[in-house]
Amino acid sequence: MMPWYQLPLFSIRRAALTLMLPAAFLGAIAFPNQLQIATAQTSGQTSGENRPIQIKSDIQEYDAKTQVATARGNVQMVYAARGIQATAAQAQYFSKERRIVLSGNVYVLQQGGNSIRGETVTYLIDNGRFVVQPKAGRQVESIYIVNDSQVNQATSPAPATAPFQRSN
Repeated sequence: MMPWYQLPLFSIRRAALTLMLPAAFLGAIAFPNQLQIATAQTSGQTSGENRPIQIKSDIQEYDAKTQVATARGNVQMVYAARGIQATAAQAQYFSKERRIVLSGNVYVLQQGGNSIRGETVTYLIDNGRFVVQPKAGRQVESIYIVNDSQVNQATSPAPATAPFQRSN
């Protein structure tokens, strides 16, 4: 038997490929979210590309005349290309207007941790904009993750301010 360094180059490459493919496949299975995030970040979001929006629900219907898809009951929406996940009681996709209206205890989570809660959330796809309305007598809740690592540590702390008071 020949030492490994005397084997033909083809055999060495074949052995390396045999070992690397299962490792890469296992990594893709073990870390699917990172693969999805990396794919979304590296593939540009140009307006000419078709990106899927996945909607799961108890009942769905589509009106071909108005081009409106309606999903009802335990709605779960995933727009992976934009890092958006949402839950609601109902979702309507207006394909002509390129907007999605989620209603009924809506929760939207964006990649990076930002989130929105409200009774009705309208997502304007072309603008990447959310318009949120609360239930009557309630408020909308948003949580934004702020990166404080960019704050200059050399600056002095902000002066103390008076407590926030609501004005009518």
